[in-house]
Amino acid sequence: MITESAERRIDAPRLQKLVTNIFEHCGMNGEDAALLADSLVFADLNGVHSHGVLRVPDYVRKLTVGGVNPRGQPKIVRDSAACLVVDGGNSMGQIGAAFAMQQAIERAYSFGIAAAAVCGSNHCGAMAYFTRMALSYDMIGIATTNALPTMAPWGGADRIVGINPLSIAIPTGRHTPIVYDAAFSGSSHGKIRVHHQKGIPLPEGWALDPEGRPTTDPAVALDGLLAPIGGFKGVGLALAMGILSSMLSGAAYGAELGDIINGPRPGLDGHFVMALRISAFEEVATFKTRVDRVIDEMHASRVAPGFDRIYAPGEVEERTREAHRRMGIPLNAVTLADIAQTSAQLGIDASWLTAQAAAKLAE
Repeated sequence: MITESAERRIDAPRLQKLVTNIFEHCGMNGEDAALLADSLVFADLNGVHSHGVLRVPDYVRKLTVGGVNPRGQPKIVRDSAACLVVDGGNSMGQIGAAFAMQQAIERAYSFGIAAAAVCGSNHCGAMAYFTRMALSYDMIGIATTNALPTMAPWGGADRIVGINPLSIAIPTGRHTPIVYDAAFSGSSHGKIRVHHQKGIPLPEGWALDPEGRPTTDPAVALDGLLAPIGGFKGVGLALAMGILSSMLSGAAYGAELGDIINGPRPGLDGHFVMALRISAFEEVATFKTRVDRVIDEMHASRVAPGFDRIYAPGEVEERTREAHRRMGIPLNAVTLADIAQTSAQLGIDASWLTAQAAAKLAE
């Protein structure tokens, strides 16, 4: 069992440098390796460890023996002004999704709104990484992606629906930007893996056993189904996001992508991103002031029993990022061991991981 006390805090910049080095050893160029590493460390900084460096060994397998092209480069294959189709070139999904969002941002300058559908891609990690790209341009970012089928249709017991997450990032004035990023399941397969590593039960509402019955046992859940949020509503939204992510670009949908046991087929993932230039609709200052007032209203509202305050989407992650930058990212022993082993296999010295962990523990 991996307990909370077995977690060690790791310096974020040094961790990112190591992970970049790992991906470079897999054949990626320096710029792409740095972007991929940054996306994983970003997730860990936010406390979303299911999409963080826990995935390094899996990504290394994808890049070395799993059929993903470490040198793959995205390109525009259909250009309709404000609407684009991007072929990811069988690169890691972060490379194609970031390229697509940057293209959408550039087109939104001219057209007010722009969208890009991506095919020929792979797993792309935390969607907020891409929607946040729009914030510094006074734009709203929207992104979704397909996922391996891990949910059943409402009333069913077969894995044929992906959790297909959605992220929306909205600029603000005085407050932390609103950043929503969540799948349409009670949790993700990655978070269940983290609970399984730590040997702790799942919260209720996260998962179902193989017959579709609720379970809090992470081992049972890994062989079962993810539970949708909001019952049939969550399944319906996941279905819609899956169609946006795949059928506009010709990417794989649902079981076409693969299954949770055998994994995805390389180069078949799809994503969908949008950028909306606020000034095309409203004065930016007016918009931000009104969004700030909405957040003020949330903060000023009554607090329910069991809560100490109210947070807008993105505020908890902002606080977590600040704490993790200052104190280090907490990673459990299994994740640290996996990264160290993967590094050794590539001829990279990562002994400092355990040394720094021990030093942090002694402080």
